[in-house]
Amino acid sequence: MKTQIIADMLTALCRVTGMSGDESNAAVTALEFLKLYCPDARISHGNVIGSLGSTDPDAPHVLLDAHIDQIGMIVTSITEDGFVTAGNVGGIDRRLLPAQRVHLHGRQVLDGVICAMPPHLTSGDEKVPKFEEIRIDTGYDAEALRQLLAPGDSVTFAGQIAKLLGDRFTAPALDDRCGVAAILCALHSIKDEVLPCKVTVMFSAEEEVGERGARIGCYAVNPDIALAVDVSFARNLGDSETKTGKMGEGPMIGYSPSLSRTVSKTLSHIADENGIPWQYEVMAGTTGTNADQFSVCREGVKACTVSIPLRYMHTPAEIISLADVCMTGELLAAYLRRCTAC
Repeated sequence: MKTQIIADMLTALCRVTGMSGDESNAAVTALEFLKLYCPDARISHGNVIGSLGSTDPDAPHVLLDAHIDQIGMIVTSITEDGFVTAGNVGGIDRRLLPAQRVHLHGRQVLDGVICAMPPHLTSGDEKVPKFEEIRIDTGYDAEALRQLLAPGDSVTFAGQIAKLLGDRFTAPALDDRCGVAAILCALHSIKDEVLPCKVTVMFSAEEEVGERGARIGCYAVNPDIALAVDVSFARNLGDSETKTGKMGEGPMIGYSPSLSRTVSKTLSHIADENGIPWQYEVMAGTTGTNADQFSVCREGVKACTVSIPLRYMHTPAEIISLADVCMTGELLAAYLRRCTAC
């Protein structure tokens, strides 16, 4: 799939909001894409699920997963002076919050700005504010705001979507909409092929708050093998080479005591045989992805991670290489073509 098509797909996927627990808009958009390859695709308990491939009951059953939700905040109150207080949904770096533009999803979408003290009025050594100290300014007074917004409403970052120099792409929610795009790229590659395995695709909900969608989805699907397609840390200035991957050099294949060594090695061999660049992602324990739920589902599922290098994770300006999305899709497609046994 050409990078411009991937960029257009990501623009559509990242334009819609889908904070953990409030993913319906993102799920509907992802469902439209998935139905192009899985006519039976549907939304079940927040997860987008569809199937394709072999109908042989003895064929191995592979689950391809990418989470559809994004980090955000939840409105906790509206103060008497018209400001909004909020709590975090998922891991947010509080250092980046002051002066960020946000969208508040009430009876209508409201624009807001997280309050920031001018540097002229500070000593320069203030501590990072706690979430209970953060306020959002919408311009409304309390009475008018309470007609439009209520506790429990979602707040998302108003980041921009843009194609950067070369094949770089920036947007909010690339974690993990780029994983969704990689799976769709794989499905596009195999759409006219006969596969030796049964495939279930899941775009799962609530990953950022404890991999909750993955837990119930994997139990319902009951696969033999599960691949969590997510993001990992792309190398930036001064970052450890052993803890990060390089953008533009292919997917990162997970190796961990909590993952299936057999699946990790198979993915690595298939990448080599097909000339697909790839990188190691070595983790000493669990992975912090949906694979942690898959590996202990029911009587255990052979799980592995395939990750796309991403810079500035959990910020409104995440960056990826579109080539990495394409190569991840190629690896997934090549794996499905070869998956003849569990």
